Amino acid sequence: MNILEIRNLSIFYKEKEILKNVNLDIKENEIICIMGSSGSGKSTLLSCLNGFLVENGGNYTGDVFLKGKNIRDIKPIDLKRKMSTLFQDSKPFDFSIEKNLTYAMEFYEGKIKNKKERVKNLLESVNLYDEVKDNLNISPYKLSGGQRQRLCIARMLTTCPEVLIFDEPCSSLDEKNSIIIEELIKNLSKKYTIIISTHNEKQAERLADRIIRIDNKQLN
Repeated sequence: MNILEIRNLSIFYKEKEILKNVNLDIKENEIICIMGSSGSGKSTLLSCLNGFLVENGGNYTGDVFLKGKNIRDIKPIDLKRKMSTLFQDSKPFDFSIEKNLTYAMEFYEGKIKNKKERVKNLLESVNLYDEVKDNLNISPYKLSGGQRQRLCIARMLTTCPEVLIFDEPCSSLDEKNSIIIEELIKNLSKKYTIIISTHNEKQAERLADRIIRIDNKQLN
């Protein structure tokens, strides 16, 4: 079953055309890697899917359907909940480890039920709980780079999304931590549909069910 359907999508910033006539179907629980040279439009495509494109002054023609519903008809706040994004420069909030995970819950839900259990489950889902369970009130900036990235991924899950979007998720990590993140992404695909942009050919080959390449404004 397709969770995302992209039809005749062209993307613009002001008068500049970034992508032209993009068509793509993405199945539930599929891992799609988007590849292309710098400036080819990888991040722009992702920002169109999650609603940030229009907020940042871009525009598009064509249609994107999430479970059959046009994203134009989904409230921006709901679209971001359903399609959670880890940007290339994402960092933990300047709160405690626990507050990084409860902040969005409180924003969307108000008083949080079963807070401790939900925080534990989120940290376990990214294989971080055993490493931080005794230090949930410390700053995340006392963690290693790989641990901070896993915390940011756990934070993505707090809104109960359906699609996870990763923009170069390993660009700032060493090889060891990159492999840890790759294994985590594979595991998360059992529950979520995952779209990744990457420059790393070998990483795409290890991760992807399909590799989609952007060349000359179009998908190949």
